[in-house]
Amino acid sequence: MEEKPKNLWKDIDYYKYQVHATISIIDSRDADERIVYIKDLEKRKQVYGICGECNEPGTGNRWCQPCNAKRFKDDFKNWTSENKDIDEFIQQSQLNAVHHTKCLEWIPFEKFQNITYIAEGGYGRIYSAEWPEGYIKYWDIENLKWCRYQKYDKYALKSLNNSTNLSSDFLHEIKSHLQIYLFNVVRCFGITQNPNTKAYMMVLKYCKNGNLRDYLNNSEEYIDYKTKIYKLFFISRGLLDIHNAGKVHKDFHSGNILFFYSTPFISDLGMCQTVNKQSTEEVGICGVLPYMAPEVLCGHQYTQASDIYSFGIIMNEFLSEETPYNDISHDELLAVKICKGLRPEISKNIPKLLADLIMKCWDAEAKNRPSTKDLYQILKKWKDEIKDESTELYFQIKEYDKISKREFKKRLDKYSKTKNIQTHPQAIYTSRHLNLNNLPEPVNSSNLSFLDVNNNIQSTSANLISECFDVQLSELELDEIYHDEKDVIN
Repeated sequence: MEEKPKNLWKDIDYYKYQVHATISIIDSRDADERIVYIKDLEKRKQVYGICGECNEPGTGNRWCQPCNAKRFKDDFKNWTSENKDIDEFIQQSQLNAVHHTKCLEWIPFEKFQNITYIAEGGYGRIYSAEWPEGYIKYWDIENLKWCRYQKYDKYALKSLNNSTNLSSDFLHEIKSHLQIYLFNVVRCFGITQNPNTKAYMMVLKYCKNGNLRDYLNNSEEYIDYKTKIYKLFFISRGLLDIHNAGKVHKDFHSGNILFFYSTPFISDLGMCQTVNKQSTEEVGICGVLPYMAPEVLCGHQYTQASDIYSFGIIMNEFLSEETPYNDISHDELLAVKICKGLRPEISKNIPKLLADLIMKCWDAEAKNRPSTKDLYQILKKWKDEIKDESTELYFQIKEYDKISKREFKKRLDKYSKTKNIQTHPQAIYTSRHLNLNNLPEPVNSSNLSFLDVNNNIQSTSANLISECFDVQLSELELDEIYHDEKDVIN
C-alpha cells in the first residue's frame, strides 16, 4: 500500500520571519534573524520546511507553489465565470501564487449567505455577506484537501458601476490588490457574479468597524495620542506598501481607511495607478476635494507626493477629530482657496511635533513633502519613543492628553455619543469628477491662522525630517496571516 505524504512544514515564528519570500527589505535591528527574501534553498527549508509531495522547500507558509499550481490547473475544468478574461485572470493568479494571499478564486454566488446592502460610493456599491466555506489557506497534505480559513464573520462584496460589461477598471482594481503586499491594505479573495443583475463583484476583507470617521464617531472613550500615533503608523505602512509597488492611490481620504476592530486598512484601489501612467488630462480630476493636493486640482499629474498631501489632511482629521471643511461648500471657490494656501485648522491641542509633520505633508510644494519612506520612519520612531518617559514626544503628549481628554468629555456631552456635527449640504465626501478650470498655481499662505497656535511650527519642520534619517526602514513586523491565525486584533 502506497504511503501517504506527510506534513513536513515548519511552524513559522512571525516575529522572526516573513510568511513568504517576496519582500526584499529587512529590519536592520533583526538583520541576523529576519529572513525576508529567501533565495537559498537550504535556508528556505530551514524556515518553511519542505513539501511532503515534491520534497522541495516551500515558497511561503505551508505553501508549495509548483505543487499547488498543478492542483489549481487540474481544477480549471471544474469552474468558469463564463467570461474568458476573468477565467484567465484568476487562473494566472493561481498558477503564480507563492502564498495564499496572492491566490484568487472564482466563488459562485450561491456560496454566500445573508447578503446585505451597505452603501454606495462614488463608483460602486458595497454589500456584506457570509461565506461559511472561507478562503483557501493551504493544502492539507494528509487529508488531501484545501484547508480554508473560516473564522471571518463576513466578507465585503463590491460591484463597480457598469461592471456587467466587465470594464477594465474592474480587473485593474483587483490586479492592484495582487501587486501590493497586503498588510494594512484590504485584501481581495476572489470574484463572484450576482445572477440577477449580472454584475461582477470583488470579494474583499470586510472591515466591520467602518471607516476612520465611523471609528472616531463611535468611540465612547477618549482616544489618546499614543493610540492615534500607532494607527497613523499602520496607515503609513499601508501607503508605503502601495508606493513600494510603484503605485499611487489617487483617492486617499478618511472614507477609504477602514477599521477591522481597531486596526486600520487602506481600501478602494479603483483609482490606483502606476506612477507616471496617466495624467489628469486623460482621466480628468477625480476624488474628494478636501483631501486632494493643490497641484492635482490645478490639473497636474498625480504623484506619490499627492498621496502624502492627503495623508496630512487625514492625520489632522484623525488627531483633531474634525472633518475638513465640513461647514462650507465643496466647490470651485474652495479649490481656489486651497491653491492659495487654505488648509484645515490645526487644533491648539495637537502636540507641536505632530502639527509640524502635518504641515510638512500638506506643503503646497510637492518637493517639500516627506517621502513615504520618511513618513513611515518618523511615525515608527514616534511609536517607539512614545513609551520612553525621557523623550520630548512623551512629555508633549502627556500634557496634551490631559487637555484633550477634558475637551472630549465636554464635546461628548454636547453632541451626544455619536459626536455628529451638522455639515454643509454641499460638503461632499464621496469621490467624483470635478470640473475645475484656471485655478491659480499652488502657494503656501503667509497668513494662515493655524500657524499661530503652535508658535512658528514651520521653522522646525526641516529638523524633524533630518532627525529621522538615521532610522532604517522597517518592513512588516507581523503579517496579516498572524492576525488571522491568532484571531487577535489589538
